[in-house]
Amino acid sequence: MMSVLSGLLAVGLVVGLSAGSALAVEPTDNTGAGQSATQALDSLEVKGRAPKTGYKRTQFGKAWADVDRNGCDTRNDILNRDLTDVKHKVRTHDCVVKSGQLHDPYTGKDIAFKKGWKTSTAVQIDHVVALSDAWQKGAQKLSQTKRTELANDPYNLLAVQGKANQKKSDGDAATWLPSNKSFRCEYVARQIGVKHKYSLWITQAEKEAISKVLSSCPTQTVPDYTGVKDSTAEKTTESEQTEQTQTEQPAEQAQQNQQTTQAPAPEPAPAPAPAPQPAPQQDVYYPNCTAARAAGAAPIYQGQPGYRSQLDRDHDGVACE
Repeated sequence: MMSVLSGLLAVGLVVGLSAGSALAVEPTDNTGAGQSATQALDSLEVKGRAPKTGYKRTQFGKAWADVDRNGCDTRNDILNRDLTDVKHKVRTHDCVVKSGQLHDPYTGKDIAFKKGWKTSTAVQIDHVVALSDAWQKGAQKLSQTKRTELANDPYNLLAVQGKANQKKSDGDAATWLPSNKSFRCEYVARQIGVKHKYSLWITQAEKEAISKVLSSCPTQTVPDYTGVKDSTAEKTTESEQTEQTQTEQPAEQAQQNQQTTQAPAPEPAPAPAPAPQPAPQQDVYYPNCTAARAAGAAPIYQGQPGYRSQLDRDHDGVACE
């Protein structure tokens, strides 16, 4: 009996996690993990997008709440999970990330993260299934507790390049995909897993977009892990990338030359009407973070409408965290 108890204790010690990485191996039950992504996609309900009426960020609980009660907020949990060479702010129990390196899955670029007023926004935490998209596809019917779980679920969160995150906004697969094409299969498969887990539906356009991506990777399965898969065997080496680029460039140039020779240049199309300019940042004003959260705008990254340094208490470029 003592040997059994000792064995159980040893297992408990092995799986014990620090505050900064407690979310890294959390079970992702009900995601459909391990099964064919195409089959899991077919199991999702398909119907039109519901109105966005009533959506606010606060419908999904406090931003970056410490839902697992490990003493570290969700944002820093994900930074700890996805960054390498992590250094922590002193006296934060290895929670608050001061610096680190990110290999961004959305662009394939390496990004140096440094916490600070002008630097923190280089790396942001993206909801793989955007909260606004979730709201319009079934989350309205979830309880507040379940929506808070969705917003802080590590399975639905990735540390990514800030510019890519803002460009994605609340788009689904029909309107936005990562520029890093080698990550698209894993990206849409994770979206399927999230929607399966929280009983969210998809639109017909979204299903067609995901199916098109999965057609290039028919063996793709729904991920059964929380972070980006780390498999060096599947990564293209730098030399292979260089060789591929060198091979593709002459082919593209030859194709362009052939097209130029075979057909005269078409008449230039009329210039499209200029897109409406977004409202200038000064037109958006939140007197405090309570107002920003009530409007569904928090957290507000530096450069986004409504950001003011007075709302950014720790001056890391992210207000109303």
